[in-house]
Amino acid sequence: MLKKQFFIYGLVQGVGFRYFTWKTATQIGVKGYVRNRQDGSVEVVATGTNTQLAQLSAWLNHGPRTASVEQVIEQDYADSHVFSDFAVRY
Repeated sequence: MLKKQFFIYGLVQGVGFRYFTWKTATQIGVKGYVRNRQDGSVEVVATGTNTQLAQLSAWLNHGPRTASVEQVIEQDYADSHVFSDFAVRY
């Protein structure tokens, strides 16, 4: 299993981005979390196969219809925490 961290910038808070990310990630089968950041961006940490993470990345690059994604930064995530599900963090 691979772990990736995504930072999503644009109009991504107050538009249901976390909920739709949770729904999409759950359907894809990845584990991890999504949360809003103080700078107005959204952070996603996800664990899954290459295919699953590619699907999630593709979705994050456009998000829900209510969002306007300007940039997604993707990087490897080295933390050893094991996730049991995909959660929305507050």
